[in-house]
Amino acid sequence: MGAALYETRIASLPLIHRGKVRDTYAVGEDRLLIVTTDRLSAFDVVMAEPIPGKGQVLNRLADFWFARLAHLVPNHLTGIAPESVVAPAEVDQVRDRAVVAKRLKPLAVEAVVRGYLIGSGWKDYQATSQVCGIQLPAGLSQAERLPAPIFTPASKAPAGQHDENVSFAYVADLIGEELALMMRDTSLALYAEATRYAATRGIIIADTKFEFGLDAEGTLTLMDEALTADSSRFWPADEYRVGTSPPSFDKQFVRDYLETLAWDKKPPPPPLPAAVVEKTAAKYREALRRLTGQEIGP
Repeated sequence: MGAALYETRIASLPLIHRGKVRDTYAVGEDRLLIVTTDRLSAFDVVMAEPIPGKGQVLNRLADFWFARLAHLVPNHLTGIAPESVVAPAEVDQVRDRAVVAKRLKPLAVEAVVRGYLIGSGWKDYQATSQVCGIQLPAGLSQAERLPAPIFTPASKAPAGQHDENVSFAYVADLIGEELALMMRDTSLALYAEATRYAATRGIIIADTKFEFGLDAEGTLTLMDEALTADSSRFWPADEYRVGTSPPSFDKQFVRDYLETLAWDKKPPPPPLPAAVVEKTAAKYREALRRLTGQEIGP
């Protein structure tokens, strides 16, 4: 697995953006080098400690899904080896955790699909019986499977702020109805295909988030990441129970620990105990193993 990577230092390419998890560099005018670090954010705050192997797990999961779902929508991958676009001394920073991607025009909305009533959707439903303006049947319980998956987009908030659930009408006004419909239908198709496969591996995908951009020809293209443990809620099917929040293959150990502290969920974050870091790393590795059969090597 190698040493954890908290932040890249790639001098051979111009740095464009350092996000919560990914560092993005320019490769010429029309390509990007996207490196998935081992940083972890909780409650929109980046923790001080990296989660060893997390970036490799996320990168492999995304690559797996991009390949499996390529027949449904084009994606941002170019097939160019990341090791080929950086200096020899920088290769270790990109190996098994980076992609060279097409430079797209991002759509300013996150395409969220929910198959189960959990998280912010559950909170919205309790208050209004709706999620993102979609009326749902009365009497549903926490974590209950919805009659059919629903498209519940979210606005992309500035750094440090929370994304907000928005209606389909909001998205149509923002990007145009034709593109909004295409985004919705594509997202639902991707979720349906992914949930069918995940079920064969004992995993429930409760909800997930896709991000799309447009290429130079205006083609809708899947970008960023797809169906990773950071962008999705994965539940073990054998531990799923309606009425309770099932355990998930992601940063739940970190969130649960932070909830026990008197922390205002603003920077700086409190330090994470080694046991919480290791349990979280193990959950990410388990998600990769269950879904793909792959292991992160030593």
